[in-house]
Amino acid sequence: MVAVRNKEKQEREGTEVEGRDVDKDYVRKDRETYNRRENMSGHSKWSQIKHKKGITDKKKGALFSKLLNTVTIAAKKGEDPDFNPTLRTAIEKAKEANIPQDKIRNAVTRVANKNVEELLIEVYGAGGVAIIIQAISDSKNRTIAEIKKILSDNEARLANPGSVIWSFDAPTQNQNEWRPKFSQEVSNEIREKTRELLETLENNEEVAAIYTNIQ
Repeated sequence: MVAVRNKEKQEREGTEVEGRDVDKDYVRKDRETYNRRENMSGHSKWSQIKHKKGITDKKKGALFSKLLNTVTIAAKKGEDPDFNPTLRTAIEKAKEANIPQDKIRNAVTRVANKNVEELLIEVYGAGGVAIIIQAISDSKNRTIAEIKKILSDNEARLANPGSVIWSFDAPTQNQNEWRPKFSQEVSNEIREKTRELLETLENNEEVAAIYTNIQ
């Protein structure tokens, strides 16, 4: 009888020991899985950070290019900001964006390059929305080709010279923008299509400004 009880006790103890070994093995494997997930998560987060930084750097570069193009366009009226309020305003905006002084100076003197020219591109967008694109380029044909491709992809087209610009008031010494003489009411669908077009155009570094007649 004693021998039977001893045997049962040994079996119970053996089962408990085996159970503890199984638990330890499970905890070890679970910890390894957790560590792998953490490592993968860390890698994923780092990839996302790099991706976001790349997007931010790209947007920053596009902004710099647009502001510097605006400086160059303004400098066509005179390279001395003391006598050219449009240039003075453009330079101030560039400084506010923390653009280095040497880049601003180069943008001003760039106007002396005979290959650089200002482009005013007249466009009809979706729904007949009137659009003026102000750009600066050292290769007119290249810039026009790039913009035509963007327009074609967004239900827009180049307009005949003079067919759009007449409906805008030209910039003056006191105001630096093209302002529509008449506002156009559009549907939400047309407004959204126009927004997508403008966003795509703004990603082109040679586009300095865009004006529409949307109300």
